[in-house]
Amino acid sequence: MKILSGLMCFCLSASVALAQRPVAAVPAAETIDHAAIPVALEWVPPQLAPLVEMAEVKNSFVLDRSMLAATAALLPESEEGARQSIRKLDGVSIHVYRFHDNGMIDPEQADALREAYHARGWKHLVSADKGGVVHNATTDVWLAVDGVEVRGGTFLAITGKSVSLVTFAGDLNPVDLLKLRGHFGIPNFPSDKLEDAK
Repeated sequence: MKILSGLMCFCLSASVALAQRPVAAVPAAETIDHAAIPVALEWVPPQLAPLVEMAEVKNSFVLDRSMLAATAALLPESEEGARQSIRKLDGVSIHVYRFHDNGMIDPEQADALREAYHARGWKHLVSADKGGVVHNATTDVWLAVDGVEVRGGTFLAITGKSVSLVTFAGDLNPVDLLKLRGHFGIPNFPSDKLEDAK
């Protein structure tokens, strides 16, 4: 009985002590520092799932740092700038989905994909927009930035019959993005078309 009452007294005093300790504030969703969240190469928007199910051709793969280094070594000397930028990458994931018919990609589905990146707090840029509708070609660029440094990003290219998603992670600067154009599925967008879309 003495042991039981002693245990109860200990539990009671411990609960009082815990109740008096200050509770750490839980950050609200709008105060989350998105710059501190690492770029996850394996992450794709959940809104992509219905499109993946409808796709006739599905290709997905990830290139890690060693694979990228081997790829950089194969580039000609004339692309030394691209070689240096590739060496700054930690990895690249590529997802390509092709559809049998035009019009299988609903504009609302495309907008939902874009909104998913906006919700992650990434900076939105538009590199190319031919006609502004899904049945033409639209390429969106999102960057995960920390000050002026680029920690990674995503290129989303949508046409009437395909969706391509390229995500990269690394320690880059904006000039590196221009040097990486045309490699690993990154669109070969003109530098004067890269504009802030907020």
